Amino acid sequence: MRSLIDTHCHTISSGHAYSTVQEYAREANNKGLQMIAITDHGPEMPGGPHIFHIANQRVIPEKIYGVEILKGVEANIMNCEGELDIPERILKRLDLVIASLHDVCITPGSIEENTKAICKAMENDYIDIIGHSGNPMYPIDKEQIVLKAKETNTIIEINNSSLKHKGSRAGSMDNCYEIAKLCKDHGVKIVLGSDAHISFDVGKLDVATDMLSKIGMPENLIMNLDTKRLKEYLTKKGKTRFMESTNVPTV
Repeated sequence: MRSLIDTHCHTISSGHAYSTVQEYAREANNKGLQMIAITDHGPEMPGGPHIFHIANQRVIPEKIYGVEILKGVEANIMNCEGELDIPERILKRLDLVIASLHDVCITPGSIEENTKAICKAMENDYIDIIGHSGNPMYPIDKEQIVLKAKETNTIIEINNSSLKHKGSRAGSMDNCYEIAKLCKDHGVKIVLGSDAHISFDVGKLDVATDMLSKIGMPENLIMNLDTKRLKEYLTKKGKTRFMESTNVPTV
């Protein structure tokens, strides 16, 4: 199983990452990736970019060094009602939107509260992916989350960074395994994300890939393997870029 897409990359604009868009594109090309998403944090993340930065990604070429660039964001879920730190007028202009829980933006709650926050967020038509849902800091009703993802046609991320022994969300392995297995059982789409904070980690999906192999995840549910499949999904989600022809230059 060879991944051609990485949907979760942070540039220096996130405030705690260390590479530029061009550096990511160059490294992605070196690794044979065909598509990456730039998903810097929303503005409520300490040190995160101003909302104007997220909105102005239209100036980024659609291809750099032969790699397609999705202009996106990792929005912060701010409360149990699933509200985000990115306004709708910006969300509708982006190619891809991840929504995630971060403890600097929302205090971890009970299973019911955390589950409600994610489920309410998935009711937002502009959200495409729920990021690192296996974070043990936020216990959830896993099956309820997966069923809501199926209902709303939302993709569940298996975050490779979370699965590392010394990763940012240590202890996620068992949760992610259970979530991935539920996605398989219920036919819910998943995506693997590197959550790279430096260009050298783009496309680093090794631990997550091994997990999917162990559970026998059907390839048709994995969104990293085929750019056409992801584009078709984004078209159905109403993403303007894939519904209209554009003349944005490539470099």
